Amino acid sequence: MLIKRDFYIDGRWTAPLAPRDCPVIDPSTEEACAVISLGSAADTDLAVAAAKRAFPAWAATPPAERKRYVEAILAQYEAREEEMAQAISMEMGAPIDMSRSDQAPCLPWHLKNFLTAFDHIEWIRPLGPHAPNDRIAMEPIGVVGLITPWNWPMNQVTLKVIPALLAGCTCVLKPSEESPLSSLLFAEFVHDAGVPAGVFNLVNGDGMGVGSRLSEHPDVEMISFTGSTRAGKAISKAAAETLKRVTLELGGKGANLIFADADDRAVERGVRHCFNNSGQSCNAPTRMLVERPVYDRAVEIAAKVAEGTKVASAHEAGRHIGPVVNKRQWDQIQGYIQKGIEEGARLVAGGLGLPEGMNKGYFVRPTVFADVKPGMTIEKEEIFGPVLSIIPFDTEEEAVQIANDTPYGLTNYVQSQDGARRNRLARQLRSGMVEMNGKSRGAGSPFGGVKASGRAREGGVWGIEEFLEVKAISGWDVATE
Repeated sequence: MLIKRDFYIDGRWTAPLAPRDCPVIDPSTEEACAVISLGSAADTDLAVAAAKRAFPAWAATPPAERKRYVEAILAQYEAREEEMAQAISMEMGAPIDMSRSDQAPCLPWHLKNFLTAFDHIEWIRPLGPHAPNDRIAMEPIGVVGLITPWNWPMNQVTLKVIPALLAGCTCVLKPSEESPLSSLLFAEFVHDAGVPAGVFNLVNGDGMGVGSRLSEHPDVEMISFTGSTRAGKAISKAAAETLKRVTLELGGKGANLIFADADDRAVERGVRHCFNNSGQSCNAPTRMLVERPVYDRAVEIAAKVAEGTKVASAHEAGRHIGPVVNKRQWDQIQGYIQKGIEEGARLVAGGLGLPEGMNKGYFVRPTVFADVKPGMTIEKEEIFGPVLSIIPFDTEEEAVQIANDTPYGLTNYVQSQDGARRNRLARQLRSGMVEMNGKSRGAGSPFGGVKASGRAREGGVWGIEEFLEVKAISGWDVATE
């Protein structure tokens, strides 16, 4: 069992002031795989103070030099990528092959995209020809608090830490206590890359402790949070007292609109996407809206795909889904499945309890409900597990109405061979992202939503600009620039 009781503050590994042990549970075995310490408000204050001291020098560091430090972090990852994959698989249950191919590589993917975007940022630029002595300066916001979730740990750490560093901010990271091991390894990458002391700090803790203190701390200029909508609201209220900037990437209830002219693999693709990462993705297409003429066939295909989806330990090689992260999450998903049955949805695959042959681990049966009606609990609320709801529709207008009738607005999906229809729907669907016909977003595309999904835009140039302030300057001496 790993023992990780230290935090990374001011360039060194530091023992917490009042250690509170917290086991990290391997969700495949239900056994502790590590022990960490949870930090206190005092630990958080030390980390913020270190970041505040480091900020002036880091903000003044030339952009090209900040870029070299980030490139050095990438080199550390490339030397230790298998360690990262193993840590993620053990702490949150991603199957090891998926952890190697999808989870851990989020770090180099986003980091390289940020480096590309970074080269295009104009730190000082003219306002326009009408105002020759005006300049617009892009400057780092200051000390930032970064709070990340457990479901895609390196995805979110990279989407926050790397643009903050490139922008010239100093930061304090609070990773999820459910998946801290990958973040502690990331801290080693930062240290070994030679990033100056105090620029990056890490304090483990829970939301009520470290998370709350970061949100209310007067020396923290910005909070970037990914997690539940409920927690996002609490952070916003706490941050309001100090008028800090808050960027939130929250939950989702994505609709996948499948029309009668969709390609032959559309339904299968949608089911597999819903079940990916054991359904623990905020952008999962968990509501499948199917045009009536192909509805019955879609239900048959979805049920067959679910029944053929293997569930196994995260430590096993091969193509399968692993467990959900913990007992609380497993119980919550079981409650949603029961609610779907009670409210009259037709269960066509999966259901309650552990998969056949399993008696340990937080494994969920891949589940499909058909004949789901708008307003049912499983149609309205984010389940965050491998549970798909299928809903019929008759017209394009009805599909849009059902898709948009949700508090969330992260990602929606469209499957149709009609290009004009796809273009119409892309503009009518109320979400921060729309993906069509299985086409993923391009490198550097922003990730984020609207409404209860938060308003963050992470990735690419938008992700860096979230950590920058815009300064308007008049009376600029053009002759000496």
